Amino acid sequence: MSLRPLTLLLPLLSVAAAGAAPPAPVEYRVSAKIADVAEPLEPDAVQLRGYLGDRVAKNEKNRLLAVDEDAILAGFRRRPGEQAWIGEHVGKWLHAATLAWVNTGDAALRAKLDRVVTGLLKTQEADGYLGTYTPDKRFGLYPNADWDVWVHKYNLIGLLTYHRYTGSPAALDASRKVGDLLVRTFGPDKKSILAAGTHVGMASTSVLEPMVWLYRATDEPRYLDFARYLVRAWDEPKGPRVLTTLLEEKAVRKTANGKAYEMLSNLVGLCELARATGQREYLRPALNAWEDVVANHLYITGTASHHEHFHAPHELPNQVSANVGETCVTVTWIQLNAQLLRLTGEARFGDELERSYYNHLAGAQRPDGAQWCYYTALEGVKPYGPGINCCVSSGPRGMALAPTLAYLKLRSGDADVLAVNLFETSTVTATLGGRKVTVEQQTDFPHGRWEKGSFQGASMLTVRTDGPATFGLKVRSPAWAQPLTVKVAGGKTTTKDGWTVIAPRRWKDGDGVVVSFSLPARLTPGVHGNEGRATLQYGPLVLAYDAARNPGGLAPRVVGLTEASAKDLRFREVAGLPLAFEAPVVGADGKSATATLTPFAEAGGTGGRYQVWLRAPGVALPRNESLFGFGEESRSRPGNVGGEISDGDTGTFVVTFDGEPRAEDWFMVRRAEPASIRRVVFAHGKSFHDGGWFDASAGKPRIEVQREKDGPWTSVGTLDGYPATTATDSKGLREGQLFTLRLPEAVRAVAVRVVGKPAGGDNPRQAFASCAELQAFAE
Repeated sequence: MSLRPLTLLLPLLSVAAAGAAPPAPVEYRVSAKIADVAEPLEPDAVQLRGYLGDRVAKNEKNRLLAVDEDAILAGFRRRPGEQAWIGEHVGKWLHAATLAWVNTGDAALRAKLDRVVTGLLKTQEADGYLGTYTPDKRFGLYPNADWDVWVHKYNLIGLLTYHRYTGSPAALDASRKVGDLLVRTFGPDKKSILAAGTHVGMASTSVLEPMVWLYRATDEPRYLDFARYLVRAWDEPKGPRVLTTLLEEKAVRKTANGKAYEMLSNLVGLCELARATGQREYLRPALNAWEDVVANHLYITGTASHHEHFHAPHELPNQVSANVGETCVTVTWIQLNAQLLRLTGEARFGDELERSYYNHLAGAQRPDGAQWCYYTALEGVKPYGPGINCCVSSGPRGMALAPTLAYLKLRSGDADVLAVNLFETSTVTATLGGRKVTVEQQTDFPHGRWEKGSFQGASMLTVRTDGPATFGLKVRSPAWAQPLTVKVAGGKTTTKDGWTVIAPRRWKDGDGVVVSFSLPARLTPGVHGNEGRATLQYGPLVLAYDAARNPGGLAPRVVGLTEASAKDLRFREVAGLPLAFEAPVVGADGKSATATLTPFAEAGGTGGRYQVWLRAPGVALPRNESLFGFGEESRSRPGNVGGEISDGDTGTFVVTFDGEPRAEDWFMVRRAEPASIRRVVFAHGKSFHDGGWFDASAGKPRIEVQREKDGPWTSVGTLDGYPATTATDSKGLREGQLFTLRLPEAVRAVAVRVVGKPAGGDNPRQAFASCAELQAFAE
């Protein structure tokens, strides 16, 4: 969505030539009944050039420009599409790419936008249908055809955003046709909208947001009536009861089925409905949800949910198998915070935007901007991907929105006020006090400087104007930045509700403001499942240990922090990293070492294993910790599943599948130095119809050790508890099922492997095995 209203006004503007600067945004025909307290600026008004700005730029160049336009249109051109939700991607791309083009004026991106819109509109049917299903499976809950309204929602978001910045009459006309089709199809005396939406109907009712936009764009009451119907539909029998539950229970996990992405999408729409109608009671459910998420469901990195749902309070697992922080959820959480910041002007929503942008959203984006993670765990390996899925399409939307949220425009009495929401080298141009004003922000953030025993940061704001202009200035004053000071010649400041304020005054060209703030390095103790752990934070950034940045060093799981880790944290120059630190840590044996730490956004960027929550100061390595935890892994064949077998997480696994038979397969873990072991544990990965287990008819899987690097492999025993499987029968093996070999005496080993004959299941022409964990212990 575009966080500034899609201001649309007829008569329509002509489409600008590709590469030309975008025309003034088209105005809404229906003004807001609740005016924004804090108004976002247009994407071309702000140019980000700092740490976040680099991510925004790479998002445009390496992802949005690189998207295969034929792939995102294929489902419309050849119905049905290959995925049930394949149609959502073009709308998401149009939204993100339009915002990015407005920000940069990139001619190639504008040309691509025009081609995609032209191609999409050619597929719209006479009745307005713009989905990817065949006529017999439309607007219902059919197998593999149950996201029709959802797809139309994203088409509306993309087309209306494109129209707003190009004036395209065709895009608005197509949006009207979509809206009219929805109005004709669903309603109190027609088909229930819940009958066409998954997750208790939340997927389909989230079309609320663009239907409000369409109403305000056209001043057609039927679209507003439909938006109101969507909210009433929440309370239909077996409906999601979004508004009612959040007012009564104030708990997102008790709302519908707790599905985070769809629920947050509905709340974003509810904010738009409040703005359009003036009914402030629509804001309370959104605020209740926000407060519950922050108190009970928010990761330290600024995302929410695992396995895509809200669960019990403080149930926030870290590992890859928990499907942590769906990128769609991160982006929609950003959108909700942006809506509430606009509507209230409260700094707490800006604080959460900063947390999400600099940590989890950037952390889900590969540092070069070309790929995104579907989920982004707080430990493990980041599964970046270039493909077409909901999260790879959502992440770029979040990044493209960043320039619109760096600065905001407010009013104080009769005067304009410019609010600085992000500390980022940038320029912002806005009409302030009736005059065009540019403010340049120069800062070393997030780098800072070491000064008098602590890290300090500063931003210099310089006013550029061709004549005197009267306006005020507000600077967000987050808790991590204290003490934060704002100094201006001849002026006083006050601090209230998270903002440091310079009252409206007369500015002239060259006037400057100095913002000084702390960038503290601090240990944050773990709670709610992370007891005995801690993480290091630097300013708003969450730091992580990345094994790839510590070659030959400690495995992430054995790294221990000390009180000196924060006190003696220092900058470190590391090739390929915009920001890195060194800090004293301890290993499993308590011996001191120096580690390289990176922002969570950079951790895992080269494929290394990383971890946010490390052993807290004074806490010994748990006795149940494998001596080969996060060691070097290998297997007899690469396979086609990219999990891990030394991460302590039986929910991730690897296989040796390559479509070929094999007499034996093996899985191996290795450490840098030999260790004394008495117990080896193997965890089965997953059984498939065509294999994935060991065929015990040829002998139970055996454990072998390598006593020194490159030495011979020696068998030390077999997994006698392994069931009597055959080539075709897995004997009910469970995912993650554990099997243990206890050794009669300690064995020194630098590497351990499990070896056995792979099974072929119902396809005897091939065979493969799987492994979730291979661990070894001293006792």
